[in-house]
Amino acid sequence: MGDCSAGRRRVLFLSHYFPPECNAPAWRVFEVCRRWVRWGWDVTVVTCVPNSPQGRAYEDYRNRLWQWETVEGIRLLRLWTYLAANRGRVRRTLNYLSYMLSACLASGWLERPDVIVATSPHIFCGWAGAIVSLLKRRPLVLDIRDIWPESIGAVGAISSQAVLAALGVLERAMYVRAAHIVTVGEGYRQRLIARGVPAEKISIVTNGVDAEIFHPQPGGEEIRSRYGLGAAFVCIYAGTIGMACGLEVVLAAAEMLRLQGRQDIRFLLVGDGAERHALQQRCRSLGLDNVTFAGRQDRRDVPRFLAAADAVLVHLKRREAFRTVLPSKIFEAASMAKPIILGVEGCAAELVRAAGAGLCITPEDPQGLLDAIETLAGDPPGRQAMGQAGHDYVTRHFDRSALARAYLDIVSRLAGEDSTD
Repeated sequence: MGDCSAGRRRVLFLSHYFPPECNAPAWRVFEVCRRWVRWGWDVTVVTCVPNSPQGRAYEDYRNRLWQWETVEGIRLLRLWTYLAANRGRVRRTLNYLSYMLSACLASGWLERPDVIVATSPHIFCGWAGAIVSLLKRRPLVLDIRDIWPESIGAVGAISSQAVLAALGVLERAMYVRAAHIVTVGEGYRQRLIARGVPAEKISIVTNGVDAEIFHPQPGGEEIRSRYGLGAAFVCIYAGTIGMACGLEVVLAAAEMLRLQGRQDIRFLLVGDGAERHALQQRCRSLGLDNVTFAGRQDRRDVPRFLAAADAVLVHLKRREAFRTVLPSKIFEAASMAKPIILGVEGCAAELVRAAGAGLCITPEDPQGLLDAIETLAGDPPGRQAMGQAGHDYVTRHFDRSALARAYLDIVSRLAGEDSTD
């Protein structure tokens, strides 16, 4: 690391989400930034009041114009935004646009950073970074974790081809403005190159796992007792219950089990999102007592839920756009030494197969899900071996600290300083 007596380097990180929100983007930014602070950098994160996914400010927070916090050395600026639940179109778009406007206005009052980083999943956060980069005359790193507008078109959040085309123009202009782009895998890299981004402008820093939090541990029995799971085979989904997840497959599989009179298999869905209430209502209408919704949980409690699992479901709808996605849920489940049932095709399936970490099924196929569950339920030594293989693989290749260091090397080069100690 450079000599801090000569002045610490400063990063301005724009992210719509940040803990205590429990989604993957929030915690990914936090885990990277806290390490950068530990390694001698000043990091300021510009975000919103925590409100996702319901669009209501969390307890002890108010949606003020401007409020500061310090979290593990990170200077955190929470700005006013128009709050909206993680569903619908008009109000959600207003939420995104208000973040972009607030971030751009607030930047005029902030210290000039050495580098600006702006992260997806939405394009307007990236454009906030592009505008702030122009105003501050500092290089921009775009952190692309979800390619808009392709991903929102894939789940039907926006169907208007004119709107999608307009967003595509903004997307390509944003890539031109960026000094560098960091993305999560080779599939995303190839899609960016196909959009005209020079290959040398793109670096890959994959999702990873914090082994300090996600590791084999006790606690599962308490969760099983709390939710009345008993000795059943428990398949857990833990994460955002949103439009892309396709968790209708769980209800279809659960209905098939009910018709068979099976009581030895249970599903536990942990998290919240745009589709949770609709799924719960459908469960009630079908009379399904083998699906339990645990609701939103503190991120640091998620390992205790995963400890209760016999298998962990990672699932997305069967869409071409999702073939390059590497869900962070894969790394968390594997790091907990839990076998994975993966309903995601493409890069994610290649990773799970290479690691020997679980079984891959066709997305949105309830019979395939049941077949995988029955295979694992009937082979305790096999699922233990898969869990151990996954743990060994992800801790060796996807350690969060090593990935954060690689990311900081990129940021440092743009700031004109080598980050190596």
